[in-house]
Amino acid sequence: MSEIVKDYIEDYIRGLIPANRPQIEAFRKRAMDDNIPIIHQEVQKHIELLIAAKKTRTVLEVGTAVGFSASIFAEAMGPQGQVDTIERNFKMVVQAEENIASLGLSHQINLMVGDAQEKLAVLDKSYDLIFLDGAKGHYIHLLGDCLRCLKPGGLLISDNVLFKGMIASNELVIRRKITIVKRMRMYLETIANHPQLVTSILPLGDGLAISLKKDD
Repeated sequence: MSEIVKDYIEDYIRGLIPANRPQIEAFRKRAMDDNIPIIHQEVQKHIELLIAAKKTRTVLEVGTAVGFSASIFAEAMGPQGQVDTIERNFKMVVQAEENIASLGLSHQINLMVGDAQEKLAVLDKSYDLIFLDGAKGHYIHLLGDCLRCLKPGGLLISDNVLFKGMIASNELVIRRKITIVKRMRMYLETIANHPQLVTSILPLGDGLAISLKKDD
C-alpha cells in the first residue's frame, strides 16, 4: 500500500482495474514477491490513459529496475512506440533484459546502462513523455536535462513524490531520509512554479506529479 491513501480506497480502485495480459500479471506478481518496487496499479492505469490521450510515441524512463514500467509503456503505445530507459544497477539490467525479452518487447525498448545524470547530460534526443522513477533525491538534479529532452507539449511524470507522506508532514520524516525529503520538496516547489511547466501533484500511489511543458 502507498501509505498516503486509505487502504480501502486503494483496494476499491484497484478492484475496478481490468487485468493485464497474463504475462504482465505474472511479471507484477514476481516483482512484488521479490520486494522490487514497481508502479502502483492505479498509477499504471493513469499513465496508460495519458499515453493514449496524448498519442505518445516516444518515452524516456529514468530508473528501469526490472523493466516492468518500460514494458507497460511499450504495450500502451503499441508496436510503433519506443522506450529508452536508464538503469545503473547491472543486476537489475540483466533481469530487465530477460523480462523484456520474455514479453517480446526487446525491439521497442532500448536499455541504457549507466548513471542517469551522466546519460542525460549527453542525450541528444527528444521525447513525448519522460518518466522519473529513479533515486528520489536526484530528481532536482535531473530536471534541467529532462526539460531539454522533453518536446513542447510533452509530459514529465515524476513518481513517488510524496514519499510515504514525509514530503507533506515533518511528523512523518525519518531522520535518515531528511536529505531526500528536503530535495524532493525543493523539486516539487520548482516544478510547481517553473515558467515552462504546468504541474499537477496527485495523491495517487505514493504521489504522482504530472507536468506539461508549454509550447515554445
